[in-house]
Amino acid sequence: MSQLRATFFGMLAAMAVLALPDAFAAPKHMSVPLPKPRPEAAPKAEAERAAAPATDTAPQKSAEAPTTPAPPQPSACRLALTDDIAVAPSLPPIKGPGACGGDDIVHLEAVVLPDKTRVALKPAATLRCTMATAVADWVRTDLTALAASLNTSLRSIDNFDSFECRGRNRVAGAMLSEHGKANALDVRSVTFADGRELKLTDRSADRSLRESVLHSVCSRFTTVLGPDSDWYHEDHIHLDLAARRNNYRICEWDVLDPLPGVAPMLPEPRPEDAPREADDKAQQPAAKSEPPAGDADNKGEQPAEAAKPTTSAASEHDRPARPKSKGRLKQAPLSAELKKSF
Repeated sequence: MSQLRATFFGMLAAMAVLALPDAFAAPKHMSVPLPKPRPEAAPKAEAERAAAPATDTAPQKSAEAPTTPAPPQPSACRLALTDDIAVAPSLPPIKGPGACGGDDIVHLEAVVLPDKTRVALKPAATLRCTMATAVADWVRTDLTALAASLNTSLRSIDNFDSFECRGRNRVAGAMLSEHGKANALDVRSVTFADGRELKLTDRSADRSLRESVLHSVCSRFTTVLGPDSDWYHEDHIHLDLAARRNNYRICEWDVLDPLPGVAPMLPEPRPEDAPREADDKAQQPAAKSEPPAGDADNKGEQPAEAAKPTTSAASEHDRPARPKSKGRLKQAPLSAELKKSF
């Protein structure tokens, strides 16, 4: 009996297990909702991601990345100053204190002659492109002809100074020098291929050669300063392209002769017993001319002889000489040939 019960309950359990999936299954009259099919005109997933705006971190990364400004376009002067004319690589703009520096700066290392010979500037000069071009034209034209007249060629130019941020003549508080604008070059000498050297301020150098250089630079540059211009240019020649009203130029360079080999004879000292009447008369003031008695009513007018005070030759000789001014620029007298070039 117990065995029959166990068999019966086992059959019921088996039937319950078989009927379990149908109990949890959804009714046949009910269906699970599904999404609508994607339209054909809808954008694809990759296109949506590509067109989506960048995330918040993207702008921060781009802002942190350093920006490199575009290099400036070369000027007309820079395009004209080719390697066939000069070895002059471009430099970045110089921005110094005050108005020092400038744009379109080059490093003039050498001038290339028509036969491809290089005339070095020792040391290389930092100049504006316009000033470097003027120096190159001067070397290629005038100095080359000067060397040819000596049956030789050029080798180098002694550069005493080019760009330097300073006032004129290195005086504190003075106006900005053209050197501070990279618009000036100081030259001391020219060296030829045969070893000869022409020192431009050397009194013993050939005068005709120095005069040739004087005429050439005064016709090309707006400012030329040399010996006797002031105390600062006794051992070199200053050249620049300073712009002035009415194209005014300054050419102050005296080509000086050699000093005498023997000092001139000095006068013998004055004997102590020599008469000093001439000195006494020279030291006495000139007497005032009195009008004639009959001209008392002539409204104070004096005769023509009394209008000018009398001065003896001795007093003119004893008058101390007026010192020569050295701190003021003046326009030097030019020869007729040089005036034509202006």
